[in-house]
Amino acid sequence: MEGDSFNGTQIDGRVVQAFQKSFVQVQNILDQNRLLINEINQNHESKIPDNLSRNVGLIRELNGNIRRVVVLYAELSSSVTKSMETSSEEDLSGAMRSESSDGKAGHKKNQACLI
Repeated sequence: MEGDSFNGTQIDGRVVQAFQKSFVQVQNILDQNRLLINEINQNHESKIPDNLSRNVGLIRELNGNIRRVVVLYAELSSSVTKSMETSSEEDLSGAMRSESSDGKAGHKKNQACLI
C-alpha cells in the first residue's frame, strides 16, 4: 500500500486526503464558533433585550456546530481504526506469505503456541 507512514504502518493516500478534508471542516467550524462566541459575549455585555434574545439562536447554532465537530471526530476515529486494521491485516497476510515461502510457517506457529 502506498502512502504515508503512521506509527510504522502505511496509510493510503486516500485516507490521508479524507483526514485532511475532515480537519479542514473541523477548523472551519471552530473558526465559526469563535465568531459566534464573540457575538454572544458582546450581546450579553450590551444587556439590550433584543441582543439577549438573539443569543438564544446563536447558542443553538453553537451547540449544533459542536455536535457536527463531535460527529466529524467520531468519523475520523472510525476511519483511523479501519485503516489501521486493514493495514495490520495486510501486514499479517504478507508476513504469513513470506513465512510459508521459506518453509518456516509451521515452526513459527508451534513456537507461538508454546509461549
